[in-house]
Amino acid sequence: MSRVLLVAHHDRAEAAALAKTAADWLVDHGHQVWMPPDDANALGLGHLADPTPAADADLLISLGGDGTMLRAVKSVNNASVPVIGVNIGLLGYLTEVEPQALTAALERWHIGSTDGEWMIEERMMLDIQVEHVETATSTTYTALNEGVIEKREAGHTVRMAVTIDGAPFTSYAADGLIIATPTGSTAYSLSARGPVISPRHRAILLTPVSPHMLFDRALVLDPNELVEVEIIGHRAALLSIDGQMGCELSEGDVIRVRPSAASARFVRFGRRRFHQVLKAKFGLADR
Repeated sequence: MSRVLLVAHHDRAEAAALAKTAADWLVDHGHQVWMPPDDANALGLGHLADPTPAADADLLISLGGDGTMLRAVKSVNNASVPVIGVNIGLLGYLTEVEPQALTAALERWHIGSTDGEWMIEERMMLDIQVEHVETATSTTYTALNEGVIEKREAGHTVRMAVTIDGAPFTSYAADGLIIATPTGSTAYSLSARGPVISPRHRAILLTPVSPHMLFDRALVLDPNELVEVEIIGHRAALLSIDGQMGCELSEGDVIRVRPSAASARFVRFGRRRFHQVLKAKFGLADR
């Protein structure tokens, strides 16, 4: 018997039907199933509500889009819990299973990876440590896509001094700075004209957002190059992690970025060619 957690989008009617389908199938095959109380109650599935931590699961099933996948990965709190992503979102870079294939995917997972029915794909994550100078406190966040330092007030820029491997690089005056993983290269960084990086790489990507300076290029760094960003202007800034609010930043605060010891672990049911996923999402022609 495996312990399976279902995480679902609250505002998509299809998520409730798929969650019920998955729960019924899993219970019929001898597995224990539950949902976070907020998810279960929002979808009218209160009988599945259970506050048991996600880290206690053997498998997590995400029913939604990439945002739901990000929430699912965050919920396991760096534990080695594999995630199956069922796509009922718009883009679905992270999800693999289409709704009509949910039962078939569960059957293949139930058989076991020893028979080659599925495999684990690991994705690099980042540890983003913030040192607040005024309070002498430190907080560390983990990101699968990116951490974003951005201006708090419209009409202004944020000023940031960037150090790489202990050597000063340059200072940015910009609307923001995206610090992304290869997985995150197709998220916010892409809209800021950053490069697309295969998620099989390990790298740290720095992409400025609307920089007010001549140097406006993104940087692709080795993951072992420590990145430090200091807020040097008097204007406060905000730090978001994978699209969710992290904290406010003040002058003198320092953000340090390193590869995380933890990895996101996705269940894949066949070889997943990233460039073919990219081609499909953008509707690219063969010639």
